[in-house]
Amino acid sequence: MAQQERCTDRILATDCGSTTTKAILIEKRGKEYRLLVRGEAPTTVEAPAEDVTRGVLNAVGEVEELTGIKLIRNQKLITDKFTEKEGTKIYMSTSSAGGGLQMMVAGVVKSMTAESAQRAALGAGAIVMDVLASNDGRLPHQKIEAIRHLRPDMILLSGGIDGGTITHVVELAEIISAADPKPRFGVGYELPVIYAGNIEAREAVGERLAGKTALTNVDNIRPVLERENLGPARHEIHELFMEHVMAQAPGYRKLMEWTAVPIMPTPGAVGAIIQTIAERENIEVIGVDIGGATTDIFSVFQGVFNRTVSANLGMSYSISNVLAEATLPNIMRWVPFDIDEKDMRNRIRNKMIRPTTIPMTLRELVLEQAIAKEALRLALEQHRSLAVGLKGIQQQRTISDAFEQTATGETLVNLLTLNMMVGSGGVLSHAPRRVQAAAMVIDGFLPQGITMLAVDSIFMMPQLGVLSTVNAQAATEVFEKDCLIRLGTCVAPVGGGKAGATCMGYKITLPDGKVEKGELKFGEMKLIPCPIGKFAQAELDPGRGFTLSEEGGKLEDVKLEGGVVGIILDGRGRPLQLPEYRAEGIKTIQGWNKALGLYPE
Repeated sequence: MAQQERCTDRILATDCGSTTTKAILIEKRGKEYRLLVRGEAPTTVEAPAEDVTRGVLNAVGEVEELTGIKLIRNQKLITDKFTEKEGTKIYMSTSSAGGGLQMMVAGVVKSMTAESAQRAALGAGAIVMDVLASNDGRLPHQKIEAIRHLRPDMILLSGGIDGGTITHVVELAEIISAADPKPRFGVGYELPVIYAGNIEAREAVGERLAGKTALTNVDNIRPVLERENLGPARHEIHELFMEHVMAQAPGYRKLMEWTAVPIMPTPGAVGAIIQTIAERENIEVIGVDIGGATTDIFSVFQGVFNRTVSANLGMSYSISNVLAEATLPNIMRWVPFDIDEKDMRNRIRNKMIRPTTIPMTLRELVLEQAIAKEALRLALEQHRSLAVGLKGIQQQRTISDAFEQTATGETLVNLLTLNMMVGSGGVLSHAPRRVQAAAMVIDGFLPQGITMLAVDSIFMMPQLGVLSTVNAQAATEVFEKDCLIRLGTCVAPVGGGKAGATCMGYKITLPDGKVEKGELKFGEMKLIPCPIGKFAQAELDPGRGFTLSEEGGKLEDVKLEGGVVGIILDGRGRPLQLPEYRAEGIKTIQGWNKALGLYPE
């Protein structure tokens, strides 16, 4: 047997989540970086430990036991020594412990500078708790009460183009000053406020906020009406998150001394790895993280990165909000059996009050996955309406545009040009069958044309995101080979027709030489096994009224990548129309489930 290549680089990364701290160990042997092992332990930011480093050491201790490599000495991580059996070259971390980064943003005009501030905060990985604007309809005392009640980690204040009027943004500064805001963490320290508005107003804003807040000035995020400059504000949010917010949380000062690079908010790190993959592969990507309380969607289209967080769409703490927004009939259309409406509502409420429970029966699993499909659908609808162009310029839009579409351009989200969808979160990553994860993504997002589907195997995207800022090669290699589980390719013609009409003719030559040839009927789904890492050659001929690309027409020589599920042919058309009557709908869903082999017979 050949001698194993010597380890020439070792990277340790952790993600301190609200409930669990995850540690991964990456090694370079030869020319390749690979994940060696993963460990996890409960997060210890709250009582009784009240020291986040305890959870980090416990998670890293599990990595030690699994590998035999010594990584801890005297209750500290070994970063000053690196040998084959001891230490690591670099350690880094992300964090959403304590609820992550929670911000308020303020701007003069709700649909302009206020939404620019919201875009900057969302892109930096924050949860935006509230958006204050001069024209939001609230009286000054109501805005003051909101600031005092929410107690954000920091506030981003914007308003006015450079050289414009300063009156309104100064009034906003006065409201913040009158609120005398107190931060969520820490006692006796000043709340960070970032001013990113009209440079002419800096002095007046400083007079009102100095002494009451830790005020920082950065470049205007909207220097002119037609252009945004979000980078400086996002950078400052990251810096203040590290220096002020996390420094006040129990044990974070010690953790910051261990890390070689700044601690990043978990969503910001996930966004970083999505951007890295899109840039290195030159592809368009959508990533989704569906959690217990929120659903984050990240996308890169035409080189523009967008992130939205649906703070009311989740699978445990926020599951009742999914029911309220999606409505019960929309959830039930994915359920292939009859269930009493009252029983269904009670099951959803039980999940909300007992968020750590998991499905114990097949029926409970089917119900959970039906709810997940609607949460994904709603989150993508929101993301699509927010990521749009403005006046011919690529911009990143926010919630106000869902109600104020008159000033916006077309959405940047084009599913026909999308190359890859990446899913993560417990309901996707831990689905008993990988084909169930594929079905949730397909039914929730309704991909168009030819799209690669993948899931994050063990949710290591946050650690790889922070790693991508210092070693893009290592992050990309581990992401591709150890993080991503490629489910396969979805082929979904866009269009509509009558049941039984030809949706697409196909001839697919599989890697073993076997040929699958035939017609996909409208309303039909087919699954063709194709191994992971292999490609099939395909000729695809959309039927009348259908298309697979923006150019339209027949696709002569297409490579379809295989996966653990295979190649899914989705002939249900876009937009998808489900049967109106319940009995017919149950029969239809059962047929699709059987075609894909979703559940045991």
